[in-house]
Amino acid sequence: MATRGPLGRGKRERERARVEKQKQKVLRREETKQRRSQVGPNDPGGVDPDIAGIVPGPQPNPWLDDLEDEPTEDSDTSDNDEGRG
Repeated sequence: MATRGPLGRGKRERERARVEKQKQKVLRREETKQRRSQVGPNDPGGVDPDIAGIVPGPQPNPWLDDLEDEPTEDSDTSDNDEGRG
C-alpha cells in the first residue's frame, strides 16, 4: 500500500526538468551580462541617433525643391476655362 511509485516519478522528473531549466537561465543571463560588459553602451558619445545632426533654429523647407518643379496654377486654370465653355 505504500508503493505509489509511478505518480512520484513523474513529479520527480518534472522537478528535475524545472531545476535544469533554471540552471540554463542562469547561465544564459551570465553570458548576456558578460557580453554586454565587453561591448559597452550602444550610444558612443551620448548622442541620440534620432536627433543627431539637427541644429536648433529654423529648418530649411524640405519640400522647396518639389514646389519649384511643379507648373504654376495660373497656367492650369487658363487651360481649364477654355475647355468648359
